[in-house]
Amino acid sequence: MFEKFNVPAMYICKNAVLAAYANGRSTAMVVDSGATHTSAVPVHDGYVITQGIVKSPLGGDFITMQCRQFFEEKEIELTPACLVASKDVVRERDPPRWIKRAGPQPTSSWMSYMVRELLQDFQMNCLQVSDSPYDEDVANTLPMKHYEFPTGYNDDFGSVRLMIPEALFDPSNVKGVGASILGVGPLVTTSVGMCDMDIRPSLYGSVVVTGGNSCLQGFSERLNRDLASKTPPSMRLKIISANSSSERRYGAWIGGSILSSLGSFQQMWLSRQEYEESGKLILERCA
Repeated sequence: MFEKFNVPAMYICKNAVLAAYANGRSTAMVVDSGATHTSAVPVHDGYVITQGIVKSPLGGDFITMQCRQFFEEKEIELTPACLVASKDVVRERDPPRWIKRAGPQPTSSWMSYMVRELLQDFQMNCLQVSDSPYDEDVANTLPMKHYEFPTGYNDDFGSVRLMIPEALFDPSNVKGVGASILGVGPLVTTSVGMCDMDIRPSLYGSVVVTGGNSCLQGFSERLNRDLASKTPPSMRLKIISANSSSERRYGAWIGGSILSSLGSFQQMWLSRQEYEESGKLILERCA
């Protein structure tokens, strides 16, 4: 930043710390479930306890892949809206009747992006995290969710809405996933167990939920249920989740905005002069 962009000053802060700030906490257990992975990161007095970080490789990308595989098995065509000029109203599960948009065709990269957007729209509108470990009989009794694709094809989706996101909380039944991968609840309990005894009550008392997957319906409630049975009786459990999905999705950015608006922020900056005097070692001040 100093050498390439010639910025006069800068500050580096970890995502977990910023997510905690966004929720009004300087000490918290930050559960961040994003695109590439899900992590439990303990934060104490504005600093990450690195030896307590626990991660799982399962995140939003895995959920998207599971949705894509489901549609392929059901032979449901994923055509993004950018290719559809018009469509007819059809009955549920009937083949779609639509007209392709004329003109130059999108590039393959743009098509991939738009198909991914379609899959993520399905995830946010249809998927739901079960409030207890997945049971197909119970899932079949829940109301189905109707969804219409850009081509006009539409269907009701039932138990699959709960089965796909269950992998985040119980990956043991997912094909191709190692037995050593932890669900969201065990990530938190394992991380807390790796921290000092004195700060464990404050971590359980401020479990901050952030990241795109936390926008899934029932995510926070399921985490609360899984942790309630594992939290020691002497400690109080509190799940902190922002009200709006955008606040949960962009928690780190909101925390960065809050941090940079503080009157004391100017004393935290790393100046170009300090960088020229100390080199890269000066970045340790942001650790």
